[in-house]
Formats: sequence, C-alpha cells, structure tokens
Amino acid sequence: MLQGSSTIQFKIVLLGESAVGKSSLVWRFCQDQFSETIESTVGATFIHRVMDLGEYSIKLQIWDTAGQERYHSLTPMYYRGAKGVIITYDVTNNDSYEKAKDWVNEIRTQGTPNAKIVLVANKIDLEDHQVDQMEAMKYAESNDLLFFECSAKTGEGVKDVFFGLSKALPVKWGEMSNRKGMEFSDSEDEFGVNVKNSKKVNKKKESGGCC
Repeated sequence: MLQGSSTIQFKIVLLGESAVGKSSLVWRFCQDQFSETIESTVGATFIHRVMDLGEYSIKLQIWDTAGQERYHSLTPMYYRGAKGVIITYDVTNNDSYEKAKDWVNEIRTQGTPNAKIVLVANKIDLEDHQVDQMEAMKYAESNDLLFFECSAKTGEGVKDVFFGLSKALPVKWGEMSNRKGMEFSDSEDEFGVNVKNSKKVNKKKESGGCC
C-alpha cells in the first residue's frame, strides 16, 4: 500500500515532427504559458513535473525531443525506458499525422514493451483542419492508443493529455521513493537541460517554429 509521502516516478517522452507544438505543450502544461516565438529544441530537453493524483503523487520526467530529421538517429536513446509516450501531430498538417503513425510503429517495435502511447491532435484552435477527427479516433482505438485533442495556444485540453496518461500508467511500473528530498508539491517543477549526443550542454535552442 502506498504511503502519502511516496512519489512514483515515470519517464515519458514527446515525439512528433518539427513544428507540431511539442515544446509548446510542455510549456503550457508546466508553466501555463504560450509563446508564438518558441525556439526549436536541439537534441532534447527534460523537465520534471509532480502532480497529486489523490492516493499518491506522480513525478513525470518529461523528455521533449527535437522533431528535425537530422536528430532522428538520436531519438531512441531518449525514448529508451520511457513508460509513457506522447506522439503529437498538427491538425492542419496531414503529413505530420502520417508521420505520427510512423512514430507509433517505431515505439511498438523499438520502445519500452507495453509503453502507454498517447496520440495528441494539437492546434485545434486553428481553422483548415486537414486531419479528420473521426479517422484519427478510429486509428487510435484500433491501435490501443489514448487519444486527446488540444491547443497549446489556448490551453484547451492540455492538462487532460498529461493527467490522462499519468492515470493510465500502472503504479507497479514506476520507481517509488519516499526519501527526504523526493517530495514535491503540485506546483513545483525542475527544469532540465538540453541534451545532445548523450552529453549535457547549455540550454540553447535553434530559431524556428515550435517543435
């Protein structure tokens, strides 16, 4: 039985093509902020966020990965060991949706066995949707994926993505600690650094669309 001071830790990773809004989703979730000029991730960035789920707290180690093709070869080392995977596409870009399917296949064949996968339709605040909602929902259902629609810009549905995934992660999968120094409130965040080629580097971003 879990103790009230226990924190269950999970590694989760965000995947998807460049400019679908992965970094914006993380920024909205952790800081409740949005920027039109957010810079593209170089390699990967990680952030810690702790949430109170009632019977226990959960600490998410969130890895936000670069979507540019030149970083694809590095991505496996970021999703290795991830118990939860958030695969994001832009509802106004059908190519990003098709690429999301490729990510699903890659995680199923190369990722953590039985990892929980969430398919996220981002930018629902925009018009000219190219991806049919029902088609995406049917694809998610047939592939045993969680499915959420959201807008990182307005904040609509963003919390649902992370809380939905968190509640779907079996407690037995997590790493539990009730040691002093491992207890965090719901509002506490720990910002990590960008990681490239397995080495920690300064927190630099490349200019461009949100990734």
